[in-house]
Amino acid sequence: MRFYLLYFEKIELTDKGELFMFKSFVLASAVFLAPATVMAQTPVAISELPAGAYVLDKTHASLTWRVMHMGLAKYTARFTDFDAELELNPADVTQSKLMVKIDPTSIRTDYPYPEKKDFDAKLVNDENWFNAKAHPEMTYTATELTKLTETTGKMTGDLTFLGITKPVTLDVTFNGAMAEHPFTKKAAVGFSAHGTLNRSEWGMSHYIPMIGDEVELLIEVEFGQKG
Repeated sequence: MRFYLLYFEKIELTDKGELFMFKSFVLASAVFLAPATVMAQTPVAISELPAGAYVLDKTHASLTWRVMHMGLAKYTARFTDFDAELELNPADVTQSKLMVKIDPTSIRTDYPYPEKKDFDAKLVNDENWFNAKAHPEMTYTATELTKLTETTGKMTGDLTFLGITKPVTLDVTFNGAMAEHPFTKKAAVGFSAHGTLNRSEWGMSHYIPMIGDEVELLIEVEFGQKG
């Protein structure tokens, strides 16, 4: 614990237009200051990471989707509950495996008038939309990984949604890796991914074309070594 003496100076204007200055000293009570710690970690190539299972860091992951609304703007929402496990092969990343599970009841649209309507629940339960009572889980399983550069690639996988399984290809960017995360003390790796799909291919054709067929996916994930 450190104590500091703070000095304040204030200038005010009197009725006569004269400036006066008053000074005060205030003792700051119990200012806690953490020692300066350099948190920067030396990045490593993905080939330097340990092989094996990596689990999703849910506190640093997002799954956002966007769809055109009446040709005016892209309506944006997200899933707040999803999980993934990566089986990393650092010697040949194209031989790695990925499995993702998404809870469709975790849709969040930030609808601004909840007192009028529970719009999230409407999307979750309506048979024309996510119909989560009949299909309580969405899954994505990678089937092919292609390395384009040292930091980019393509991932094709099977998306099971509304009882239908079809392939979806994502553009993937490798953002960075740590041999030892400063908090977990385990290896960590992070990616961004982007892709599109046509929702009508999974039987969701409600309101097309007023609400677009093409859905854009924006994904940010960090994985930590399991165990």
